[in-house]
Amino acid sequence: MKIKIVLVLVVISFGLFSCEKEDDGKYADYLVAKPLKMTKAEFKEGVAIIAPMPIDESGKIYAYEDYIFINDKYKGVHVIDNTNPSLPKKIAFIKIAGNVDISVKDDYLYADSLTDLMVLDISDVHNIKIVNRLKNVLRDNVIWPVADFYEYGNLDSENEIIIGWETVTERRLVEDYEKRFGGTDIMFANEVDAGSVGQGGSLARFKIVDDYLYAVDSHTINIFNIEDLSNPKDLEDVYAGFDIETIFNKGNYLFLGSMRGMYIYDIATPATPTFVSEFQHGTACDPVVVDGDYAYVTLRGGNACGATESGLFIVDISDIANPILAETYALESPYGLGIKDEKLFVCDGSAGLKVYDKSDIEDLKQLNHFKDIDTFDVIPMKNQLLMVGDEVLYQYEYLNNNIKLISTLALN
Repeated sequence: MKIKIVLVLVVISFGLFSCEKEDDGKYADYLVAKPLKMTKAEFKEGVAIIAPMPIDESGKIYAYEDYIFINDKYKGVHVIDNTNPSLPKKIAFIKIAGNVDISVKDDYLYADSLTDLMVLDISDVHNIKIVNRLKNVLRDNVIWPVADFYEYGNLDSENEIIIGWETVTERRLVEDYEKRFGGTDIMFANEVDAGSVGQGGSLARFKIVDDYLYAVDSHTINIFNIEDLSNPKDLEDVYAGFDIETIFNKGNYLFLGSMRGMYIYDIATPATPTFVSEFQHGTACDPVVVDGDYAYVTLRGGNACGATESGLFIVDISDIANPILAETYALESPYGLGIKDEKLFVCDGSAGLKVYDKSDIEDLKQLNHFKDIDTFDVIPMKNQLLMVGDEVLYQYEYLNNNIKLISTLALN
């Protein structure tokens, strides 16, 4: 019996070895994007305020007064009461089909629902009201995920729409990857404001500056006058480049992070942003924050992001018309980042949260490294740091030379 068992194991091992050898070089692991579909009738009724629910995929984070809003990718926004940062609690879910971004001013919340702009009154978070829906004003607001393959499935275009995507890792023929798009590799393509405007993280696509809401899609700045908060006026869009991913404001300038570089726009005339300059880098996924004379850009390589290496780029913007690379630092797989005084916070993906002293950009000193957590984006607040990652909300308090965890909230 023992001889038979050993023989069977040898045969299985040989078979596995043969498969691996046959597979050698022909296949590789790729990111495959698959559509999340909804009927057009469901989409029209896709906005509602319901009871708290588990999160499916945590997205961007936003803070306003004593509340935290966390995007559930393509599904809506979780509302969290943060009156006591040591004990935050979920109080509602704003169901918004196709949502990935929000921004808030004076108790009015603006959110995307694919190409529509939603306006909600959150003056009473226990009785949130939908006050307006501007249809088809975010004309190119279809966010393509970073992936190597895109599958559409059997889409009934008469009755169905794609509201988002999920990405999975699958083994595919290298030959099929190389033949994509006819052999061409195509990429489909913050500081607190004065007054009662909320604060988003570095991965935000929405930004409110005074009486204007700026919303970027893959190549356009969509501009809205929100002087009448409940009735935004859709102004002329401004073409801004390719593969735009994020927006950050500093003074009279917008800093747009893209897969190709950083674009700087002057908003001295807020209704008509004008191009000032750009800083180019190799193709990579890219958010940006600004402090003083420097812009801090994280580049995430690998897969469809394009670049092979990841890192932190520090760009000298003292001459705003001529941004110049000052320093680079290696990172593993960075996403969002934030700044509080002389502290720089970097979400380095599965490598955790890293905290640096940036007082000398030529010699960043690491103050803290919170390992064994998957990090996505941060918001440095006045009194505490907010971070989201791996379906968990983390809050830290500032100390003299480091930070300390004060609470966590599981979102799932």
